[in-house]
Amino acid sequence: MTRRDPVVDLPARVDALRAALDTGSRRLDPTAVDETRRVLERTGERLRLGAGHTVVALGGATGSGKSSLFNALAGLELATVGARRPTTSTPSACVWGPGGEALLDWLDVPRRHRTERESALDAAHESDLAGLVLLDLPDHDSTRVEHRVEVDRMVALVDLLVWVVDPQKYADQALHAGYLRDLGDHDAVTLLVLNQVDTLAAADVEACRRDLRRLLAADGLADVRVLTTSALTGNGVADLRAHVAATVAARSAVEDRARADLVRSARALRAGVGDSEPDPDGGVGREQLVDVLADAAGVPAVVRAVDADHRRRAAGYVGWPFTRWLRRLRPDPLRRLRLSGVGSAELIRMTRSSLPEPTQTQRARVGLATRRVAQGASQGLPPRWAGAVREAADPGGENLSDALDQAVTGVDLQQRTSWWWPVAGALQVLLAVAAVAGLAWLVTLGVLTWLRVPEPPVPDLGPLPWPTVLLLGGLLGGVLLAVLGRVLAGIGARRRGRRVGRALRRQVAGVAEARVLDPVAAVLADHARTRELLDAAPR
Repeated sequence: MTRRDPVVDLPARVDALRAALDTGSRRLDPTAVDETRRVLERTGERLRLGAGHTVVALGGATGSGKSSLFNALAGLELATVGARRPTTSTPSACVWGPGGEALLDWLDVPRRHRTERESALDAAHESDLAGLVLLDLPDHDSTRVEHRVEVDRMVALVDLLVWVVDPQKYADQALHAGYLRDLGDHDAVTLLVLNQVDTLAAADVEACRRDLRRLLAADGLADVRVLTTSALTGNGVADLRAHVAATVAARSAVEDRARADLVRSARALRAGVGDSEPDPDGGVGREQLVDVLADAAGVPAVVRAVDADHRRRAAGYVGWPFTRWLRRLRPDPLRRLRLSGVGSAELIRMTRSSLPEPTQTQRARVGLATRRVAQGASQGLPPRWAGAVREAADPGGENLSDALDQAVTGVDLQQRTSWWWPVAGALQVLLAVAAVAGLAWLVTLGVLTWLRVPEPPVPDLGPLPWPTVLLLGGLLGGVLLAVLGRVLAGIGARRRGRRVGRALRRQVAGVAEARVLDPVAAVLADHARTRELLDAAPR
């Protein structure tokens, strides 16, 4: 009997299969997951019982002669033989050597159906089977449901399955469809015995053997060994005994059966996992997602408010002093959005902005963008994993609005006063003082003229007297400085708006990462990890 992998790898591969279940069980086929958990539990229990005994079960249909072979191998008349109706209702066990009680208890073989095969008369003849637990199973085609249930239970537990067929029913669908096709990975622990060959001519025996091999190849058991026997004449029984003895002596059937079960489970699970996964950092739809989230978060409105706030504050310094008071009547654009003074962590936790809620159109655009991300991230994945990606990409409704609002309020929108504002403001004050002084001077001169009081001499600056120069210079200089200040403030406002817009976009990108992209990446990471673990498990 060939060994597929070193036994030393089996515990590590069992751990890999368990880890694969822990990582991806929610996205794998539930039937395969449940079966794998049963296999792992069953395999662990069997391995803990040790390989000191090898369980070999004889299974077959009614009249196949398996009970006769059981008696022939045991050298005792232990099983009742019947040709037409089921005579075996409960598994019978024949044990060579002591110490098999715990294993038989695990197999749930009734004590009255156990026989210890020890005899001083033929101890030397039976020594080659020391450690064998031979079972005679009920007929798998029995009309009694409890018989078939018992066969199904034992087929999942024993170390070596010996299927006994006869020339009339070796192609029976109940055997091939019900059992053999599910044992496609168990060729190392499965044996086919074509019994009752004494009823056939030699040429017909070989023809039946070839046809049986053809059927086994179709079942995925092309490497299964096929023996021919006749329990009636004893022909081939020695070969069957020798094969069983070699299996018992090798002490490998327990690990081979465990490996075969794990291979089948790993393959069933692997069918629900793709061969690769999209790159989570590939950026399919990422920029579009950030764009629509920024729009839904009201980032454009905040940028406009920051621009207006910058202009308003600059005008408070460099605007014409005589009309500066009118700007106090204009509302603070940031305060109107309840964004003035944000940046405190405590305030962020306690305050919600007055930004408008996302409109239905904006919500629809967010949904479209998240679906695009999910579609790109689920390309090539099996349906369950693709569904998990779509579920992970759902950012949530009201919770998303709160997260976006917190992202916006988490950006400090306040800015220190530009260095040139106070300088320009001081210059505006000087110009205003000059204009007021010139006006007062001119008024004083006018009053003196009206009172016919001699006017004091007035100095000139070129063709214009100084009072006029002060008045006109102050007024014109203030207006020109206000215009220049407005231009410079507009440049600064746009620059500040771009800077704040980038900061807000980074915050919104963080929401996109936390709410959509990171959960999607986590699903893809689970898929990759599950795939790697299943590839490391027996296959």
